[in-house]
Amino acid sequence: MSSAKNRFWLMKSEPESYSIDDLKRNGKTSWDGVRNYQARNFMRDGMQPGDLVLFYHSSAEPPGVAGIARICGKTLPEKDPTWVAAQVEFVEKFPEIVSLEDLKKNPRLKDMLVLKRGQRLSVQPVSLEHFEIVRKMGRAS
Repeated sequence: MSSAKNRFWLMKSEPESYSIDDLKRNGKTSWDGVRNYQARNFMRDGMQPGDLVLFYHSSAEPPGVAGIARICGKTLPEKDPTWVAAQVEFVEKFPEIVSLEDLKKNPRLKDMLVLKRGQRLSVQPVSLEHFEIVRKMGRAS
C-alpha cells in the first residue's frame, strides 16, 4: 500500500464534472485539465504511484472530501505537453462527505492548505497527519 516515502494529496473536482461515484464506477481515470502551473508542478514533480489522494468535491453542497483515491501510474503529458495528467484509481468512498465546515472545526487541521484563505489550487499536498485525520473523520461518519 503506502510507505514512508509516499506522499499525500488533495485533488478537487466539481462533482457535476467528475465525482467520486464516477471514479468508483470507472475504477481509474486520467486526471487531466489542470491549468494552473503550481498544481501542474505538484502533479509532474511530486506525484508517484502509490500516493494517496483525498478526493474533494468542490462547488458542491456541501463542499468537502468524498473519499480516497490512489495515484496508479506515472503522470503523462497531455496533447499540449505543457500540461500533465495524473493516473488515479478508486480506493474508497466515505459514507458521508467530510464537509469543509467540519474540516474547519477540527483544530488539528488548522494548517491544512485547503483551509487557508485564498487557497484555490485544485491539486495540493497534504501531510500524513492531516490525511489520517480526514480519513478517520470520513470513516466515522
